[in-house]
Amino acid sequence: MMIKISEEWDNLLDDLFKSESYCNLRNFLKTEYSKYTVYPSMYDIFNSMKLTPFSAIKVVIIGQDPYHEKGQAMGLSFSVPKGVEKPPSLVNIFKEIKDETDAELPEYGDLTGWAKQGVLLLNSVLTVREHQANSHKGKGWEEFTDGIIKKISEKRNNVVFILWGANARAKKAFIDENKHLILESAHPSPLSAYNGFFGCGHFIGANKYLIKHGVLPIDWSAL
Repeated sequence: MMIKISEEWDNLLDDLFKSESYCNLRNFLKTEYSKYTVYPSMYDIFNSMKLTPFSAIKVVIIGQDPYHEKGQAMGLSFSVPKGVEKPPSLVNIFKEIKDETDAELPEYGDLTGWAKQGVLLLNSVLTVREHQANSHKGKGWEEFTDGIIKKISEKRNNVVFILWGANARAKKAFIDENKHLILESAHPSPLSAYNGFFGCGHFIGANKYLIKHGVLPIDWSAL
């Protein structure tokens, strides 16, 4: 499993890829992919970074771990390929965008258009065993994605970090609030969306912040 994202990301993450934690994680993944069905495809694990260059990041949306059913996971948090039914959390995300912006969104749930605009769709854990949510939790991905968040916080300015739910909000400790905007709420899952996700105003709030700092806002309807 040779890692090749882009020259920019590869140089930036070199120390993380060489760490003992990642080496142990890589050995674990070799076994998992050989014995079980694991999502996403090993070629799609780092899609969030392949689609969003480090220097282009405007917004970071942090998810938990990939969808764990066939055909759903594509290496972007909350996103599913075209032709795949939108999971409930994504349905609620689209509802909130509609309520905030009155934008018409496509029927599909492929968020590649956001990634190409500078939205890093990063899960805390980047792989999962089929049918078993959180099955790769605690195997080393958290340290890796913590490292990514730290690097964004340290080396970039005026990035919007959107943290939905306890899992994502745990990353707040690695973000410099003096340099960046942090938006927090309940998770968009049907189990918690009515506890603060609906009405959060994060999509408009993110764009107001970007515009204030001279950055082109995100067109949330352009997927």
